[in-house]
Amino acid sequence: MGSPLALVRRLLWNADERRPRAPWRLLAGVVVIVLSLVGTALALRPLRPMLSPLLVESLSAVAVVTIVTSVVSAGAIAFVGWFVDRRRLSDFGLGLDRDWWLDLGFGLALGAGLMTLVFALELALGWVVVTGTFTASGSFASAFTAVVVLFLVVGVQEELLARGYLLTNVCEGLAGWLGDRGATAVAVFSSSVVFGALHLGNPNATLVSALSISFAGVMLALGYVLTDELAIPIGLHITWNLFQGGVYGFPVSGLGLDAAVIAVSQRGPAVWTGGAFGPEAGLLGVGAIALGTLAIVGYVRFRYQFLAVHPSLTVPDLRWRD
Repeated sequence: MGSPLALVRRLLWNADERRPRAPWRLLAGVVVIVLSLVGTALALRPLRPMLSPLLVESLSAVAVVTIVTSVVSAGAIAFVGWFVDRRRLSDFGLGLDRDWWLDLGFGLALGAGLMTLVFALELALGWVVVTGTFTASGSFASAFTAVVVLFLVVGVQEELLARGYLLTNVCEGLAGWLGDRGATAVAVFSSSVVFGALHLGNPNATLVSALSISFAGVMLALGYVLTDELAIPIGLHITWNLFQGGVYGFPVSGLGLDAAVIAVSQRGPAVWTGGAFGPEAGLLGVGAIALGTLAIVGYVRFRYQFLAVHPSLTVPDLRWRD
């Protein structure tokens, strides 16, 4: 038997991979992200009076804070991934080759199409009424540009965190115990539950909305586990939010926006429309998520002639590998 110190070392450190074991990598990610966000908030506090006049017209304080925190947390994930996980950025689903960009295009088209379908159904049923077009509290061009930037940043950051970092580490950590399929199932479930829980702090959030967001997390995770790339979930995430709020004027996970191509007033039953939280909390949104899930499966099967957990998902491409 080894010494207690050797046992502790084995529990904390993976000697074969020369990095901490999965639970400690996840803990390190949480600590670094939290410290980075706290440090950023403290650093920006004395600058607020100077920055306020420079903010883009009609870009709300909430949007500014969201963009800044998203960029900081994405940087923190990249830092932990490089120095703690010993992982290349490509191993977080950021391969950025020709196939990656084609898959991103599919994700962008899918998100736009799904939300357009939700809007068309609500309009046909009389559950939503158009009250204006190209609306904003100031300049529409500047406000809409800010909305686009917001959802680009949030889409990349949330996918990098929930799927690229969390799902990948859980999957790798459990693969030796549960096998690739079992580990992937647990990783998809746990990352999706965390994804839903993180939205509980949004305005008008409920347990139902959190469950629906978790279901959306499964849809987004599917694009990752079938391709080992974040292209599909990033594209889908960006345009799902952008078309939901910036184009069709719905609340986005409970948040209202400063600009919309089409301003609407909702009159339908909240159980179907999602009410003040937006379509994601309604049955139409759940139906769109189910349809999106099927579309991802069909696309991957058609494009790659392969439909299974991607074999690279549980095999990290580590830096400094011997």
